[in-house]
Amino acid sequence: MKRHALFLALATLGLTVTVPVFAQSNSRDAEIKALKALVEKQQKQLNQQQQDLADLHASLSKLENQQTQQQAQIQQTQAQAQAAVAAAPSATKPAFTSAPGVSVAFNGFIDATAFSQTKSYTYGNGQNAEYPIPGTKGNLSGVDIRNTRFWFDLTGAKVAGDWVGGARLEMDFFGGNNGTGAYSQQQPIPRLRQAYMVLSNPVTGSTIKVGQMWDLMFPLDDLPESLSHIAFPLGYGSGIIGWRFPGAIWSQDLNHGSQGPQWRLDLGGFEGNWNGPGSNINYLTAGNAGFRPQVEAKLHVEVEKEWMLFLAAHYSQINLSGVGGTEPTPVKRQFSSEAVEVGGAWTPGPWVFRSVLYTGKGIGEIFGDLSQFGDIKDTGGYVSGGYKFTPNWSVNLFYAISKPNAHDVIRWMGNGSTGLLKAHSYATNLEYTVGDYSFALEWIHAILNDTTNGTNRVATSGNQVNLSAFYKF
Repeated sequence: MKRHALFLALATLGLTVTVPVFAQSNSRDAEIKALKALVEKQQKQLNQQQQDLADLHASLSKLENQQTQQQAQIQQTQAQAQAAVAAAPSATKPAFTSAPGVSVAFNGFIDATAFSQTKSYTYGNGQNAEYPIPGTKGNLSGVDIRNTRFWFDLTGAKVAGDWVGGARLEMDFFGGNNGTGAYSQQQPIPRLRQAYMVLSNPVTGSTIKVGQMWDLMFPLDDLPESLSHIAFPLGYGSGIIGWRFPGAIWSQDLNHGSQGPQWRLDLGGFEGNWNGPGSNINYLTAGNAGFRPQVEAKLHVEVEKEWMLFLAAHYSQINLSGVGGTEPTPVKRQFSSEAVEVGGAWTPGPWVFRSVLYTGKGIGEIFGDLSQFGDIKDTGGYVSGGYKFTPNWSVNLFYAISKPNAHDVIRWMGNGSTGLLKAHSYATNLEYTVGDYSFALEWIHAILNDTTNGTNRVATSGNQVNLSAFYKF
């Protein structure tokens, strides 16, 4: 009995020791399996994340390609829009259409100037007064509305390939008066200013204009500020040169579509012009003899709309024997008309500075030489500065000079020269602008030096004070 009891006790003790060891072994196996499962799960998650990351990279690359394509399309659209603007500078509000796909915009301004002046002026009085006529006396005053102007801009005409078309027709009221009677002054006649068609290519940045337009010597984008002198700018013919002619202009953007300074080259050919001999309204002047067109070129650069600079050149041949070659030829039978011009504008903040300088000879055809005709050298230009001290109020100062060579003027007296030696003018104005309306008070002082016999020197000065009201539409 004792042996059986001892055996039973030992067996019970062995079982007690073995069961925990066996249980502990099974627990470790379970933990190892769980860890392996966790590692496998995390590995799968890592693999999935790597795949997701690869898919994301591919999506980003595809998105970048799409953005690049969209940016290219936007640039092309902007180029087409810029070309359309170039084809019609003011066609912002199409009013009606003509041919299918062609929009027509009607724009312009009304300009009224009340003035008082102490002399009669060259080119006219009021809104086209530039410098006093020698020997004139007496005061005069009046109200002038001839600056009033309107124009039509056509855009959207389809041509061929990437070329689109447009046109401009522009008129003001400096065409004279309806007769010479008591009521004629109040009936000014419309005058054709510009009439040209436009072909533009937004892809290449090329533009072609054909018709009557400003020549390249007229600083169309660099003119002094004035509400009274618009069609005839301050200093016109006495510091500012250029005129409108039938002809053609080819313009090319030199760095089309790129960033930074924007360069443009203009080349133009225009109808010849001179003050006779023969008919000036029947293509019989010395400028047209033997078909001698005026040839001009202009290099223009603009920097972020703050700086603008240009360089222009002019050349033509004058034959005083006329179209038929039979006219008497005083002084010289043939000579060239040549000019070089530089100009620019700087607009730092509220300031505006503008200037143009030129030198040349035989340039009466483009309003040089104080509108005298002969082989006469001339140097001139203008400078102006303005300050906008509130959003509505601004003040401007101006000075211009034209100084033909005295020896040349005297040599050609009676044969195209009228003895004008120098003209210089000063102006200042105070301007208020609100919306589409502007009002200005302006003072202009001009001095002309001339000779009547080649020996004496006479100075004539004049003043004009004016008040202008302006509305654009």
